[in-house]
This record gives sequence, structure tokens and C-alpha cells, in this order.
Amino acid sequence: MSSAQAGGSLVHRVAHLLQVGPVHTLDLAREVLGLSGHSGAASQAIFTLLGRDARFQVDSQGLWRLLDSARLPGVALADLSFAVVDVETTGGMSGGDRIMDIAVVEVRGGAVVDEWRTLVNPGRPVDRFVESLTGIRSEMLRSAPHFEHIAPEVQRRLEGRVFVAHNVGFDWRFVSSELTEATGQAPAVARLCTVKLVRCLLPRLRRRNLDAVSAHFGIRIHERHRAYGDALATARVLIRLLDEAGSQGISDMDGLTDRLNHRRRKPKGTPEARAARAARRRERRDARLEGRRQAAEAQGDLLAPPAEAT
Repeated sequence: MSSAQAGGSLVHRVAHLLQVGPVHTLDLAREVLGLSGHSGAASQAIFTLLGRDARFQVDSQGLWRLLDSARLPGVALADLSFAVVDVETTGGMSGGDRIMDIAVVEVRGGAVVDEWRTLVNPGRPVDRFVESLTGIRSEMLRSAPHFEHIAPEVQRRLEGRVFVAHNVGFDWRFVSSELTEATGQAPAVARLCTVKLVRCLLPRLRRRNLDAVSAHFGIRIHERHRAYGDALATARVLIRLLDEAGSQGISDMDGLTDRLNHRRRKPKGTPEARAARAARRRERRDARLEGRRQAAEAQGDLLAPPAEAT
């Protein structure tokens, strides 16, 4: 079981306990994690699990609260199905260029569970640059099915799943356009971009193209610039990113969306609102420091935390 799977289910258990009322750190550790022997380690484990999740708050007494009961954790990330998609096209213009190679790799529970791929007859020549980049020549596509013939299968593999791609705007633009032309509509699905996920979860990774991200995780790309090779690599990257999200206390799609939106949000509102947000940040900081102090005290190694500028 990945940390994303474990983290998601544990956060759900914490949320349901806190619906009844505040619970002490050590009681949470015992009820949720089964830790009772070493209070310092138990406290640290709870702070690792919940400390970055804005839906939970801890006070100086070590009591945790659920801040907004209307925002209980939704379906755990580990329980969602993700359709990881890559397309190769005859060119870069969705209005005139067409899909010529498509792959869908399904991820669920921290693993690749299904995969599908096919060449597609685009009904038009392949750009020479694209031909040299992908190795797909026009003569390879003459006997391939047209998109309208595979549209029902594509639709089936996307419905009820989160649509994922590396630079999701490009792939979704082509797929939704082709599906709309073939069937009259594209499925209403959530979309997730692994480029944005990398920027959000791994901000120190400066290069975010698929080659760089795959190399960071030690993932080998087979058949680069072919739909299946790129989709499979993106699926493996997604699994690692979901695991990273879990380690940062993100347990469900709402939490992940909130984190992505928070990174794009600029300070706004009145000076009073900004001051109130700053005060809440200080309260969370002080609570974290107090939690660490309690953990250190329980271990018999109490160290005064360094003073922080407010």
C-alpha cells in the first residue's frame, strides 16, 4: 500500500472522529494509528499526517478540531480511477490537425490496472516535422481506424475517471474535439495536469517536461513521442506524485484542487482580511511549534524552539 492510499484512509478516519468533537493528539494516535507506547513518536506521526491539511486545526493543548464539517474529506485519491491519456497529432492546431495515435492508461490504488492504445487514421497527411519526431508515417495510418470508429471505446475509458495528461490542456483539447465531432459530446470529467502537480508538489524541480520529471523519479520512457510510451511514463509519474501528495497530507481530490488553486492565488482583499489570514497563519505556526515541543518533552529532550519573526 502506498502512502497516498494509507494517508487517505487515515485522514478520513480522523475526520469522522472529529465530527463528534475535539480529540487530543495522543488519543488520535491511539485510535487512528494504533500507537500508544511512545507518546513523542505518536504525536509526531499525527502532526505529519494532519499538520499541512487546512481542514484540521490543533490548539496549544494538543486538541485537534475539524474546522469545517461541510468540507469533510471526499473520496480518497487512492480510491479514484485516473485515465492517463496521451495523443500524438498531425500538427499542433486542434481546429485542423487530427489525432493519429492515442493511448489511455488507467491508474487506481497506486498501480496501473489497464491500458489501451491504437493508431488512428487522421484523414490527412502528417506534418514532416511530426513524422520525424514520432516516427509515424502517413502510410502507417492508412489501415488504422478513423476516430469515429474508436470514439465509443475512448468514451468508455474516460467516463467516471479523472482525465490526466502531462500538459492536460493540449490532450484534452484534441480528445474533446474529436469526441464532440464523432458523438456529439465529450464526457464531463475532472481534469488533472501532471505539469501543474509537479510545480505544486515539487517546486524545487525547475524543469517539468516529461523527460525531466521521469528522470527525477527514475522512470524510463519507452517509445518517447509515441502515445503509449508517453502515457505509460505519465501514469508512473502520476503514481509517484499521488504518493507525494499523501506524504504532504493531501488525501482527496478536493484537497489536491485546493492546493493547486492556492499556489495560483494572489493576496487579495482588504488589509483587515490580509491581517486576519496572517493571524491564522501565526496560530497554525504556534500550534505546530507547541506540538513539536510536546513531542520533544515526551521524549525527555525538550529544546526551546528558535524565535520566529512575525
